[in-house]
Amino acid sequence: MLAALLAVSACSLPRGAALQSEIVKEQASDVPTFEVVPVTRANIPGLLAWPETGWHGHYHWPNASSGSASSVIRTGDRLDVTIWDSQENSLLTNPGERFTKIDAVEVDANGSIFLPYINKVGVRGLTPSGARAKIQTRLETIVPSAQVQISLQQGRNHAVDVVGGVAKPGAYPMPSRNYKVLNLLADAGGIPSGLRNPRVRLLRGSHTYEISADLLFDNGSKNALLHPNDTVIVEQDDRSFTALGASGIEDLIYFPKDTLTALEAVSLMGGLSDSRADPEGVLVLREYKASSLGKGPTMQQVVFTFDLTSADGLFAARKFPINPGDTVLATESPVTNARTIFGLIGSVFGVTNQLGNAVN
Repeated sequence: MLAALLAVSACSLPRGAALQSEIVKEQASDVPTFEVVPVTRANIPGLLAWPETGWHGHYHWPNASSGSASSVIRTGDRLDVTIWDSQENSLLTNPGERFTKIDAVEVDANGSIFLPYINKVGVRGLTPSGARAKIQTRLETIVPSAQVQISLQQGRNHAVDVVGGVAKPGAYPMPSRNYKVLNLLADAGGIPSGLRNPRVRLLRGSHTYEISADLLFDNGSKNALLHPNDTVIVEQDDRSFTALGASGIEDLIYFPKDTLTALEAVSLMGGLSDSRADPEGVLVLREYKASSLGKGPTMQQVVFTFDLTSADGLFAARKFPINPGDTVLATESPVTNARTIFGLIGSVFGVTNQLGNAVN
């Protein structure tokens, strides 16, 4: 029995997680394949300057600005033009009528519309009142008494799209040049409350911008002015980190807010297991791009270590950011193995005593 006990104690006992020493032992190797960085209050400022990982790279957002409350005529828009003339035998009106109406005149690729007697009139970039004044000026040489009215029907080139994450997705005509992203979200029925940390993405030409809905709603300076043909996409946050080891949860955990610290990540993991975890051995595993080398990390794969038994380690964990794609590992305490071995010893001696009592 004693031989069997020694054999068991010499073997690797079943565990739920690795020991910190097992993971970072390569640090002492002549040719390590990853970098080990203990995180302290002293080196946090330097670590915060390291390149970010796991982000889309478009987490910036245009600041709010204001546009005109009037609409601007664009290619593809249609104009309803009504021309009034009080003169008898007018060139523009039928006998007995005082006006003529020309409906749905489309603004062509050159930004012009065609009207009888005055040929093409450039109206693109003008407001409806500006276009009315220009057309009337052109008519004065032919019909001095003519007066013009214009009604604008905005075309597809004067609309914005909202896709997903709202009650009523679709294309929305811009009622003015002062149409902003919060106006669009309100017109589209708002963002459902069930979306996890919803994010608002703005696609404008070849540029992509992104912001969390909470920050957009809380900060008036983020209520960006929309441009024609913008596309707004609302999605729930898909950024996550992996939780492993001697914690309450081993799973893929999604970001519940814009940023997370290492201490918050441990909390989301259900904390450290009282009976199994090593609070001196909380690890964050991260992989950097090759282009990041020399800008902080010296190797692509880095293991950050935290000692949560000290105030220094706790304050450092409060400042250290978790990036999407990180793995947070709560390592097993060496004491757990010792307890297991002592338990086995106690069990063996208990069985031995029972056998001895039976023989006696």
